[in-house]
Amino acid sequence: MTTYRTVSINGLDIFYREAGSRDHPTILLLHGFPTSSHMFRNLIPALADQFHLIAPDYPGFGYSSMPTVDDFDYTFDRLAEVMAGFVDAIGLKRYSLYLMDYGAPIGYRLAVQNPEQIETLIVQNGNAYEEGLGDFWKPMRAFWQNKTPENSDRVRQALASKGAKWYYITGARNLENISPDTWTLDQALLDRPGNIDIQLALKYDYQSNVRLYPQWQAYLRQYQPPTLIVWGKNDQGFLVEGAYAYKRDLKNLEFHLFDTGHFALEEDGDAIADHIQRFLTTHLVENTKLTSNNK
Repeated sequence: MTTYRTVSINGLDIFYREAGSRDHPTILLLHGFPTSSHMFRNLIPALADQFHLIAPDYPGFGYSSMPTVDDFDYTFDRLAEVMAGFVDAIGLKRYSLYLMDYGAPIGYRLAVQNPEQIETLIVQNGNAYEEGLGDFWKPMRAFWQNKTPENSDRVRQALASKGAKWYYITGARNLENISPDTWTLDQALLDRPGNIDIQLALKYDYQSNVRLYPQWQAYLRQYQPPTLIVWGKNDQGFLVEGAYAYKRDLKNLEFHLFDTGHFALEEDGDAIADHIQRFLTTHLVENTKLTSNNK
């Protein structure tokens, strides 16, 4: 069963979901925007019989601490620093990374800092290439180039007008497949006083991720982590071209596209769970058995 825990990291309470035996290979599940570890609520029990799964909420998201922008530096460097502390605090030594949306820039920072800890990558609408950023990002790029009150208000208004629901329904093939519980919970958390300022700070800092794309691509080329791509091809924020771009740098790549949007787990969670199970069994479980038999 899934347990719901909290650990203190540098004075912050970091909430996380955990399931499966620690004797099994570990998957660190890193969520995207505008959600939390809640996005993994169905995937975790689907894999927990064979794998150890950990899904934290970042500061400002889900049930973790939400200090104000005056009390905490909401940058991706800082979120990655907290997640590195989280990994140490719960004693993870080797693990696979599930990278989705914001989870990609956080996870790639962890991978670059400690490449020896990363066993495999599972990338679901997690971008590391310029090709993945389309017209959706034009207002954001203007904001990055000139942080005027007008550009800030434009991004703030876009966040408010789209709302959490937009990210779930855009590109989905059948809206009846999407539980309204998803965007209702996300929106309630986004609507907490001060949270819009947190999200605005992270949207501004997203430019730091784009600058690091070459470094992350170099990591992929050098270390060649076995990688599973499971991508909702109708995502308007992280275009399918960003999925194809991984093929340039990775030799050991399994590639699957799904006829859905940003939150591919909502419509294709069963298929994605099956792909993960087979992929990790091949690259981790069977390899572990071979290593044990050769001792």
